[in-house]
Amino acid sequence: MQINLMDRWAPGYTQSELDEAQERYGINFPPDLIALFLEKQPSGGYRWNAEDSRIRKMLARPLEALLFDVDHGLWWPDWGERPNDLSLRHGIVGEALAQAPRLIPILSHRFLPETPCDSGNPVFSMHGFDTVYYGANLSQYFVNEFGGTYNIGPVRHIPFWSDITEGHDQTFTGAPYVRP
Repeated sequence: MQINLMDRWAPGYTQSELDEAQERYGINFPPDLIALFLEKQPSGGYRWNAEDSRIRKMLARPLEALLFDVDHGLWWPDWGERPNDLSLRHGIVGEALAQAPRLIPILSHRFLPETPCDSGNPVFSMHGFDTVYYGANLSQYFVNEFGGTYNIGPVRHIPFWSDITEGHDQTFTGAPYVRP
């Protein structure tokens, strides 16, 4: 079955709309995301040219998803010993994410790191600690997403997010659980 990729795209935004979106949400789009959004946007994606509660929810999702995992027994070994106190655990996770590049929602739970603010950042599929690369860059991501493939080329290392992604082989401390 041939997939018509043209059906997956809607018209792009104006530069003014993108500038307003970056101001509205307090983020900076990397140059390749700006170039893509000027040309086209994924159908059914987030609407960056107006206030969109889905965007705000997804900007908060990385922290919420990691807190969920931590609340259910997972703990990243690089954070040191897992405190017994819930508020201390949440503080450590919050601080870790405050130091990490922010993730910009692209489509569903796929994210592009805000920094470095260069073209070529990988796209992550993020569900808490269950975070994987979904493309070495935006172009490869959309080929994978819309073409039903999963080919990942050489990937730029993004602090924290690449560590989580590439650290799946590490043993997480805490009780094992299966994501509900």
